Amino acid sequence: MMRVAVTGAAGRMGGEVCRSIDAAADLTLVAGVDPSVEGESLAHIANVSSDVTIAGSIDQLDPASVDVVIDFTHLAVSRTVLDWCAAAGIHTVVGTTGFDSTDIERFRLEFTDSNAIIAPNFAIGAVMMMRMAELAAPFFETAEVIEFHHNAKRDAPSGTAMMTAQRIQAAKEASDSEWDVDPTEHEVVAGARGGKVGGVGVHGVRMHGMVAHQEVIFGTTGETLTIRHDSIHRDSFMPGVLLAVRHVAERPGLTIGLDDLLFD
Repeated sequence: MMRVAVTGAAGRMGGEVCRSIDAAADLTLVAGVDPSVEGESLAHIANVSSDVTIAGSIDQLDPASVDVVIDFTHLAVSRTVLDWCAAAGIHTVVGTTGFDSTDIERFRLEFTDSNAIIAPNFAIGAVMMMRMAELAAPFFETAEVIEFHHNAKRDAPSGTAMMTAQRIQAAKEASDSEWDVDPTEHEVVAGARGGKVGGVGVHGVRMHGMVAHQEVIFGTTGETLTIRHDSIHRDSFMPGVLLAVRHVAERPGLTIGLDDLLFD
């Protein structure tokens, strides 16, 4: 039985994760971490059967009582969680986005006694979307990534959009083909054409009523191809989270994304 702790336990994603772990027959929810509800009952806050007291910080956990920490918090908090887990020899599964190349390199060096899986998106459909976009990239001359998220998301573009654009760009470069030059000479409103990852345009929308959605639009002579994924509820991420938790012990060091778990 794998023992799991969840950081950000009082948040919308953290609560969803807690309930999914609590419902899994092969996993045990042993701890929650969230400074906003420190000292309160996890059963009350997350509506789960595990009636433990929520800790205020990751270093309040007993490393001997936890096998995996799941983190869906914010960038600064998540860096601390990953550093602590690496030092304590505890596996971790992370859905927080926004890490830069320096962060990733540090985590690769730190995780020697335990493993980490960091994924910008745990929805299985989103992983498929990125893989399909890679396959399409060599055959089109233009590409745009448009992501839509709820109005509480702090980073833009999303980690999924950035990874999608990077993978599309890498697939294009590997094919020895090139994107058409963007003909825009003047932006009437600054930023109207979004950002660029190589030759791939990236756009972020923040709006009430959204959860997590993304379109990849490819264009070539006389046709377009649109690949779209929609997460209409946060439970869409839970199968990927559970997959990562169950397999993190088998993936040495740092793993980025779910591809290796799905396609190996």
